[in-house]
Amino acid sequence: MSESDLLAAVLGEAPAFLDSLDTRPVRSDSDVDAVVAALGGPLPARGSDPLAVVRQLVAGAGPGLVAMPSPRFFGWVIGGTLPAALAADWLTSVWDQNAGLLASSPAAAGAERVAGAWLLDLLGLPAGAAVGFVTGGKMANFTCLAAARHTVLARAGWDVEKEGLAGAPPVTVVVGAERHESVDMAVRYLGLGPARSVVVPVDDQGRLRLQDLSPALPLAGPTILCLQAGNVHSGAFDPLGEAVDLAHAGGAWVHVDGAFGLWAAASPSLHHLVDGLERADSWATDAHKTLNVPYDNGLAIVADANALAAAMGMHAAYLIQDERVDPFAVVPELSRRARGFTVWAALRSLGRSGVAELVDRLCMRAREFASALAGLDGVQVHNDVVYTQVCVSFGSDARTRDVAARLLADGTAWMTPSTWHGRAVLRISVSNWRTTSADVDRTVEAIRRVLASG
Repeated sequence: MSESDLLAAVLGEAPAFLDSLDTRPVRSDSDVDAVVAALGGPLPARGSDPLAVVRQLVAGAGPGLVAMPSPRFFGWVIGGTLPAALAADWLTSVWDQNAGLLASSPAAAGAERVAGAWLLDLLGLPAGAAVGFVTGGKMANFTCLAAARHTVLARAGWDVEKEGLAGAPPVTVVVGAERHESVDMAVRYLGLGPARSVVVPVDDQGRLRLQDLSPALPLAGPTILCLQAGNVHSGAFDPLGEAVDLAHAGGAWVHVDGAFGLWAAASPSLHHLVDGLERADSWATDAHKTLNVPYDNGLAIVADANALAAAMGMHAAYLIQDERVDPFAVVPELSRRARGFTVWAALRSLGRSGVAELVDRLCMRAREFASALAGLDGVQVHNDVVYTQVCVSFGSDARTRDVAARLLADGTAWMTPSTWHGRAVLRISVSNWRTTSADVDRTVEAIRRVLASG
């Protein structure tokens, strides 16, 4: 069988899955052990026909698929995939480009350069900022904070890239009490010790409290302040502009973790949530969340391009390099997937107004959830719904956990249990471009049904 015939066969499988999203249960029909049994056994001594391999993969993995592209998947902050981005992702695999060097793929590098410039313009960030295409939000935070570590130590006369951290001036990281765990992981990877971070109290929505920030900033030495655009439970935003100005007055670097919330900057109606965003020093986000491109598409944005290149860059004799910055010099990886094609396709297909409309629509669906659920007996909405997140409970913690488990088993929608402010909640994250008001209604009806059943 030719490669063309094989790809045509795969193309035949894809529409069946996508067309099933409206009616299939969102949960999977089997667990990991069943998938292992279907796909496993000893490694065959001889190879198999590629088409037979694909058919076995579809048959074995299919029952274990969670319908994450479903318009009723609200479990975590992960979007679906826009049609243009999906098509570009297929082409990315077919083209098989190593996106590390300018010389290895002018196509990949060019797409990233254009998509990066469009993103800076769309989000109102400095035009000269560097944009690194990384795997996801955690590595975006890591990459940005590596540039931050480089800069604050360089200001103190220390070359961390050459000398490491032994003997270096201590770096203080200041964080909000409800920062995302990926920030702590990035601090850990960078050797800065999350247990040493200065933690600033937050309000009832998870927003950093300005009155507690000033005393928490030890501005006598190298300092990095991490802010949040989009709390993972409430969707709330730190007071970015005021916090940036306060930190900059003492010489601190300011980083914004905006994995899904940074995209509020693209919406005129939501831009007030991120006032002052552009005055920070670095920003992390995930294109596979609110922008709805495939996975493996985090974005690390640093205002000082030289700082990012100093923290991430390398030179090797066997590489073809010139005076221009190679794509690998602003990310942790050397060889990597050409991520820019899908981001370019998403932005080109939506345009400025389309991105704004997408973000506004997701927020509208979240407000519809909050309104409908608040009207049900025994349901409490715990957050001010300012963005795409809704947290609810159903009485006691035990009942809330029981309802959450029965909703997952029901399969109409997927929403995840969590704990926020010491109590059990059901967290609803609206991130998929496919989600309509009808999907909200179907999900609320499923919740009503589960509640009525005990």
